[in-house]
Amino acid sequence: MKRREFNRLFALSSLTGLSPYAFSQSDDQQQRISDIIREYSEQGIHRTATEVDSFSAQWLANRIVQMGARASFRPFALDRVNVVSAQLQWEGGVIEGVPAFDCNYTDSNGLQGSMGALNSDADIGVIMSEARGAVPATILAARENEAHKAIVVVTDESLPEQGTTVINADNFNEPFGPPLLHIPRDAWPALQSAVVAGASAKLVAHCERSPSTALNVEVRVAGSDSSLSPMVIMTPRSGWWRCASERGGGIAVWLEMIRAISAADPVRDVIFTANSGHELGHLGLDQFMHDNPGLVAGAHMWIHLGANFAADGAAIFLQYSSEENRALTYKHLDPYGLRPATETPIEDRPRGEARNIYDGSGQYISLLSTNPLFHHPDDVWPGAVDLPNTAAWTQAFTSLVVEIALQAD
Repeated sequence: MKRREFNRLFALSSLTGLSPYAFSQSDDQQQRISDIIREYSEQGIHRTATEVDSFSAQWLANRIVQMGARASFRPFALDRVNVVSAQLQWEGGVIEGVPAFDCNYTDSNGLQGSMGALNSDADIGVIMSEARGAVPATILAARENEAHKAIVVVTDESLPEQGTTVINADNFNEPFGPPLLHIPRDAWPALQSAVVAGASAKLVAHCERSPSTALNVEVRVAGSDSSLSPMVIMTPRSGWWRCASERGGGIAVWLEMIRAISAADPVRDVIFTANSGHELGHLGLDQFMHDNPGLVAGAHMWIHLGANFAADGAAIFLQYSSEENRALTYKHLDPYGLRPATETPIEDRPRGEARNIYDGSGQYISLLSTNPLFHHPDDVWPGAVDLPNTAAWTQAFTSLVVEIALQAD
């Protein structure tokens, strides 16, 4: 039997429910996943267009080349935020923070004023809030209404006392509202008393913007019939901190999919894109869509490898554009006994990058999760990662994309 035919039969075994990836959670695969997440975590803070982000793009390209595939860099321009000084000073102390990346800023002198609860008449509105993902509605309203001269968001009680969570900058290219500073919770007891008393404080959120370039990393695995609409497999690769479980899992699975689809001799082309700019309103995906007009609705399927499914304590949730896509996904979960904790209703706008595909009327299947350390500096290898669970979801979703790559209609 020729190698090509063997590979095709091997891949087609997934159609019977006996996925080639179900033979075992191979030690080799788990080791590859482990290595990828560890290396990614150890690189440093993965903010868009930074030195670490550029290094990580080259590292990912090298990993792709080692598998025998070809990687391409797709650059895009942005004005990077450089934090000069960010802190809150009051009689009880000084605490360093992280400014929002889509607000207006102070100069080096900062601003002085009274502190009070958010939506009070204080100059500086303070709130303890979940600061992960999209802007919470109460904070968004206060920003839009410019209810205060500045806003302080304290990391909520579900996370470690030290370390700051940061809200995504969905309006990165159109900054708005007063300076906003995220701070860790370890100063909360002293700060809370000052807030209740309406004490004065000084807030500095001094930032500068500089022209910069970020990189998407892309791979195209050619199918035997390139006239068919392609499948697109996307994962973000940037974030606020080291992002071991938030982003590392998606990158590891993305690489496993390149390996498996390349070996399966696909019928249709499969385009892989790992995008920077996630935390800045999905800038990298926006660029990819700009570079590939018509692909959102024109692709046969989009696979979104989203945040956190590698996390220790993950509660997986899935998102689909149709009942047919849901049924196809469950076909590949069943051999592993996997089930999501929840699903986004098909008629609802999904979370993460899948929302871009939903907005463009594309077909998609999306994998992501909650995470006890989401957007927190403690999301690092190995403690933040559940490797066996990540391997199981890797096998199921790799089997899924191999079947889709072999579909001829």
